[in-house]
Amino acid sequence: MRIRIFVKTLNILTMNKSSILALVFSFAFFASCGGDKTKKEEDTSKPVTEESNDQAADPSTYDPKRGEGKYTTVELGATLDQAMATKGEEVAGVKCTSCHKPTDEKLVGPGWKGVTERRKPEWIMNFITNPDPMINKDPEVQAQLEICLVRMPNQGLSDDEARNILEYMRKNDGVK
Repeated sequence: MRIRIFVKTLNILTMNKSSILALVFSFAFFASCGGDKTKKEEDTSKPVTEESNDQAADPSTYDPKRGEGKYTTVELGATLDQAMATKGEEVAGVKCTSCHKPTDEKLVGPGWKGVTERRKPEWIMNFITNPDPMINKDPEVQAQLEICLVRMPNQGLSDDEARNILEYMRKNDGVK
């Protein structure tokens, strides 16, 4: 009789440990999708202005080639900046790859393959640094949202992190 009680107690403890581990891993996964709330903005000389709700929903003010945000021009080198691409891959590994694959395969969000060929660098920089206005205005992003069913969260990337990710995307698309 005591052995049966002992075995049942072990089974319960094992179930509880498994449940606790599952909760811990789930929390860690979802926490990794958020930005670092304690990190200070590296470049405060270029403030991003908040739009009113009317402007955010008004697609007539939207430039589909540039997107919506502070980047009007982004200078790219003729060749890949390998150091930036490496840093971008590291940042993407923490902030992006839980939802995006470097291939054209959809995970949670769309795959990144060919994105630098389809989109201008200004569009990419504006989208990854401040996705909400573009999700509200860009018809192609809205169509992608209907497929993915999840809005891209603002990861709170600094200007340098965003630029490094762009360089990593270029590397992923075969720029040498």
